[in-house]
Amino acid sequence: MKLHTGMGPNPRTVRMFIAEKGIDVPLVQVDLMSGENRRAPFTEKNPAGQLPCLELDDGSYVSEITVICEYLEEKHPKPALIGSTPEERAETRMWTRRIDLNIVEPMANGFRFAEGLPLFKDRIRTIPQAADDLKATAREKLVWLDGLCRGGEFICGKRFTLADVFLFAFLDFGAAVGQTLDPSLKWLPGWFARVAARPSAAATK
Repeated sequence: MKLHTGMGPNPRTVRMFIAEKGIDVPLVQVDLMSGENRRAPFTEKNPAGQLPCLELDDGSYVSEITVICEYLEEKHPKPALIGSTPEERAETRMWTRRIDLNIVEPMANGFRFAEGLPLFKDRIRTIPQAADDLKATAREKLVWLDGLCRGGEFICGKRFTLADVFLFAFLDFGAAVGQTLDPSLKWLPGWFARVAARPSAAATK
């Protein structure tokens, strides 16, 4: 296997997942800034022109971060970062989906339509007038998540999972582009510090 990767929170999520798994996956760097991911030969691997993209041993390709992580979990089930039982896997997938729809997507598009506009305006449809509302949506949903997760060590209680990796990669990115974590939140700042202290976070920064 090879992971075609580059800058940004999407590729970092998969790299951090791989680091937590302790598996060796060679990395192939793709230059997002120059648009290498938006043209051939990369688009022959992933027609969506997005990173990351996992090249399998048979020469086929898998893209989309949660799909890649699901594949890696099936190939390397321990340590379990999605779950060891149907119930654990369902819980992880539920929270990962909630985080994706409610926090990650509005946060990422808020950046793409504002600070990232010079880079993205000629690559995707951008809606600059929506940027502030999207950022506000992400902030509101972080308050919602903060209230739901209080009392647990991680998003799924005592289990460190893909949901934690996914949210951490995007919150760390958000902090670098003006979408900082509200210090008045009760649970998330401590959770963020716990995840940031993990070797996988430092190894993929």
